[in-house]
Amino acid sequence: MKKRWICLFVENEIGVLARIAGLFSGKSYNLDSITVGTTEDRSISRMTISLTSDDKTFEQIKKQLSRSVEVIKVMDYTDIPIHMKEILFVKVNHCSDNDITELFRISNVFGVSVIDYDGQTVLLECTQTEKKNNDLIVLLKKKFINRIEIVRGGSVAIEAVSVSER
Repeated sequence: MKKRWICLFVENEIGVLARIAGLFSGKSYNLDSITVGTTEDRSISRMTISLTSDDKTFEQIKKQLSRSVEVIKVMDYTDIPIHMKEILFVKVNHCSDNDITELFRISNVFGVSVIDYDGQTVLLECTQTEKKNNDLIVLLKKKFINRIEIVRGGSVAIEAVSVSER
């Protein structure tokens, strides 16, 4: 099993996301994340899909997606140089003054923004790779046991012009 990414260019129409997601669920394929947004052409949307699968299943998925009427183009991002980011919000509750100081330190080390806080709660915003976000979550779960709330968006990706950053 291997972590994989697919980029789809699809017609920007009502129900396309549901049909693509339905294709995955109908075949019992599990999505790790899916992110969709319109492109520079308002009639086309770009989907970035993350999943874990073996080679045979992944080839089947790509073929089925290519046969879908609404899909314009399927691109396999698994082994090509890309730039990928994921948005993550982490709210840390019941903070002492020392906790807040520590969170500001952590934000500097991880390149995270403190976007809101009051006397007892700090809200962090992180736009990093999935791995860096995972590392931050592990640290925060360890330091602030049962006091964090996580909101995570799917990854977005684009082919690299020169160098990959994954």
